[in-house]
Amino acid sequence: MRGIFLLVFVVVGFSIYAQNPVRSVGDRFRGIANAGGGSDTLGRRNKFEDSITITYRYLDTARAYRLDSSINDFTVKYPIPADYYHLANTGAAAQSFLFSPVMKSGWDAGFHAYDIYKFTVDKARFFTVTRPYSEISYMLGTRSEQMIELMHTQNIKPQWNASVHYRMIGAPGIYRNQKTSHNNYALTNWFQTQDRRYTNYVAIVANKLKGGESGGILNDINYIDNPNYAERIRVPTKLGGDAGVGSGIFNTDVPTGNNYEDFNAIMRHQYDLGRKDSLVNDSTVIPLFFPRVRLEHTIRYTAYKYLFSDESPQQQYYNTYYNLPSVTSLFRREDYWKELMNDFSIYTFPDEKNTQQFLKVGIALQNLTGIFRDGITETTDGINYADDRTNKAYNLMGHGEYRNRTKNQRWDLLARGNLYFVGLNAGDYDAAASILGSFGKIGSLKLGFENVNRSPSYITNPNSSFYFMKDTVSLKKENSTHLYATLYQPLLKLRLSGHYYLVNNYIYYTDFYTINQASLFNLLQISAHKTFAFGKKDQFKWISDNYFQQVIGNGPVNVPSWLTRNRIMYEGNLGFNNLKIAMGFDTRYRTNYKGNNYSPLLGQFFYQDSTTVKYKLPDIAAFVHFRINSFRAFLRAENLNTFRSLAAPDGSTSYGFTNSNFAAPDYPYAGLIIRFGIFWGFVN
Repeated sequence: MRGIFLLVFVVVGFSIYAQNPVRSVGDRFRGIANAGGGSDTLGRRNKFEDSITITYRYLDTARAYRLDSSINDFTVKYPIPADYYHLANTGAAAQSFLFSPVMKSGWDAGFHAYDIYKFTVDKARFFTVTRPYSEISYMLGTRSEQMIELMHTQNIKPQWNASVHYRMIGAPGIYRNQKTSHNNYALTNWFQTQDRRYTNYVAIVANKLKGGESGGILNDINYIDNPNYAERIRVPTKLGGDAGVGSGIFNTDVPTGNNYEDFNAIMRHQYDLGRKDSLVNDSTVIPLFFPRVRLEHTIRYTAYKYLFSDESPQQQYYNTYYNLPSVTSLFRREDYWKELMNDFSIYTFPDEKNTQQFLKVGIALQNLTGIFRDGITETTDGINYADDRTNKAYNLMGHGEYRNRTKNQRWDLLARGNLYFVGLNAGDYDAAASILGSFGKIGSLKLGFENVNRSPSYITNPNSSFYFMKDTVSLKKENSTHLYATLYQPLLKLRLSGHYYLVNNYIYYTDFYTINQASLFNLLQISAHKTFAFGKKDQFKWISDNYFQQVIGNGPVNVPSWLTRNRIMYEGNLGFNNLKIAMGFDTRYRTNYKGNNYSPLLGQFFYQDSTTVKYKLPDIAAFVHFRINSFRAFLRAENLNTFRSLAAPDGSTSYGFTNSNFAAPDYPYAGLIIRFGIFWGFVN
């Protein structure tokens, strides 16, 4: 009923807005084509409304970005990128089809299967707005899948902004034991004194991610092609049993699954030394300041919790896959970390009128405390941990960075590096350099290099509660080199990218808990993005993304050799000046390959070479997206490729969306999914 009500609401709103004569309001392979962000269409309003200009920046960037108001790509608002696959439910563990090793040195807990659903400090937005601005988003999907997102920002004073951003994702799932319940929030605040010497940034970012773990469906019979199991909730799974049949986003209990939480609080303050000046405009005096030296201090506190819990464990499963024969009652494993980081840096600006050219050097002290909990017992007072171990460590690291975005905006250079001197991760380092040249209509070219020498993630350490090997494995530091190039030609609407990886001592899992390390291997990726436009006003479009990958050597990496996504659509206004609509088909296909399996207890995708994960047909979705002023709506019918007829044992024929592709061994995708979303931004 809620979905029908919302659909009627939008149809009525569409009819009213379409007749209103008011004018319109407006990754690594995506690289340089959209540098600077999307178009800030809210900057153009009619004379009866307040005008607004919105820009934002990230903590470690000096460049201003604008809001993206495009409607031809659903993944702009949906949390799962187009090159990712997930375990059959929004909010479930996910991994990219494209190989990408961890390119970050230093301490790492090692849990990344739910990373795409997180808010992070690196992506926290510090806004500048001329009027208070808010966004409300709501998405409704099959079986009560819902996503709610709220954002508000306003400048309290011209040089003081605060913003709040909240998102909730809840999805009971089509199969058993895959309920997800995610909550994220981010608070940001920046302030600058009137003389522009002192600037303060504060961000508080937190995530609470709950993901049910089914272990995949049972494979004793072919449930997917059996008409008796057309209702997928009837298909038995390896974990959770009947307790995993649930609905409703406000019931957030996950009896069997992972609960990952983190809390991040960061404050960065800067004091600049330089030359004062002013700009006189009629009777107004605008103070100016040109920095030559900047002193910066950053303090960050973070707490991480990684918990797996099973209230009704099935002993056979744990014995078969994890060699744990005695799991018969409540099972819990938890790693809990606290991190305190203090960083002192000094900047110098060679050109006082170009703050995007600077040299930065600094030193940071990181203090870590890990608490590892297993061997639990239940009492009338709650849960007691029979084994509660604590480990304290520290790191002392130095870092440097040089950036130069020239005043003519033609060249953008970056060189940076981090080196861990002493401590837990002594000897780790990462270094990167890139150069971007922009040549107007001719196009742009970006060349880059990265090299990372990193310690094994802590989940592979015997101290971790998630280490289940009987013997201790001695692991070497992992070293990865990444070379890349991206060419963008705007007249041809063509972007070409190439990535070359050279990886040594690659650490991976060979089954549900066994850790291994590989010798040197190479991997090559090539991508091509092309937009074909047809019709009098280029209103008919074919947007094609293609990725090619090839492992060179005996690396324990299985990836599809070809991944393609194609959007064929009409994108225009249907004769209404204030309407923009995109409608058509969104398809995705990959070649068959021996895709990674998944270990629920560890939250890790692992290498396997025995089962081919096949695509029966390309993923096909039909969509209608439209924008009227600052109101956007998305209506999609996904997995149309799963439609088929099945002959029942009694001779009858049934029709339904049951011809599912598989994401991983024993993890089939859902059938038909209907998603409807509204996204509304407005000036307060």
